[in-house]
Amino acid sequence: MSYRDAGVDIDAGDALVEAIKPYAKRTMRPEVLAGIGGFGALVEISKKYREPVLVAGTDGVGTKLKLAFHLNRHDTVGIDLVAMSVNDVLVQGAEPLFFLDYFACGKLDVATATDVIKGVARGCELAGCALIGGETAEMPSMYPAGEYDLAGFAVGVVEKSAIIDGTAIAAGDVVLGLASSGAHSNGYSLIRAIIERVKPDLRADFNGRPLAEVLIEPTRIYVKPLLALMRQMKVKGLAHITGGGLVENIPRALPEGVTAVLQKSAWPMPPLFNWLQQHGGVADAEMHRVFNCGIGMTLIVSERDAAAAMRMLAEARAKICALPKEQQCAPAIDEDDGCDEDEPN
Repeated sequence: MSYRDAGVDIDAGDALVEAIKPYAKRTMRPEVLAGIGGFGALVEISKKYREPVLVAGTDGVGTKLKLAFHLNRHDTVGIDLVAMSVNDVLVQGAEPLFFLDYFACGKLDVATATDVIKGVARGCELAGCALIGGETAEMPSMYPAGEYDLAGFAVGVVEKSAIIDGTAIAAGDVVLGLASSGAHSNGYSLIRAIIERVKPDLRADFNGRPLAEVLIEPTRIYVKPLLALMRQMKVKGLAHITGGGLVENIPRALPEGVTAVLQKSAWPMPPLFNWLQQHGGVADAEMHRVFNCGIGMTLIVSERDAAAAMRMLAEARAKICALPKEQQCAPAIDEDDGCDEDEPN
């Protein structure tokens, strides 16, 4: 018997490596000494850092992959994979330096896997980091036919004195919200349950686009505009709005004794979330714990910097919405002080 008889095609794996090399090459940075093809990749730390600190993050795409399988759309989930890790690394103030991926399947389809990794490379380009390697695992009987799983790993670097840890946040600071591109990569188990209940025509028009495209829209990568902003002013805190929504992620960026007070009317709820809430009968509190509800990243700056930050982000083509002055950060009343069930905190 051969390995191919057992379900593993080494030639297909080799073909995938060759197919993705040109896309990975476009992501290279000068710090990369050796990338795809070796047993390990070599990356040096840029000499521009006096006290470099590495920041690492890992994540997956979750059950959004199930939607990709259903739609036979594999060209954007790689962007999701990169986004979930590089956006996390970014909130510490770090510039993403390199990325590695893990692609696992039961039987390797080179065309599908190439589409996925092309998306990973595109995400790395958007984040300015290098795709330096990864792992393709073909494991017969581990996955249903036509399905695969993804994991990603990002490493960034930040000057020790520039680490964003939220300790500088104080009452009176301003919370700015950066618009999400959609549901990003969170809440898709609920989204799929709603789709199963409603059984909509995914090809039907939804505000000028097919519903399927709105649902599969990749996660927005905030790295370049926010790194540019950090070079111009002090950003006191950042929160990547993933699972847990605004109510659970913003508090992770705040120091003890300070709470963020948000008001739903400060930004428009995108149509997708209104559709999900209506057709799923989802309570307001559940919406704000499961979905980003239109805000994919928040940043906290001093009041005097807020207008300039909004202008710079707008110029960077980032869609933002700012909270009104009366909804700025305020001292926490006590440790148990929270928010109304129908409002994000």
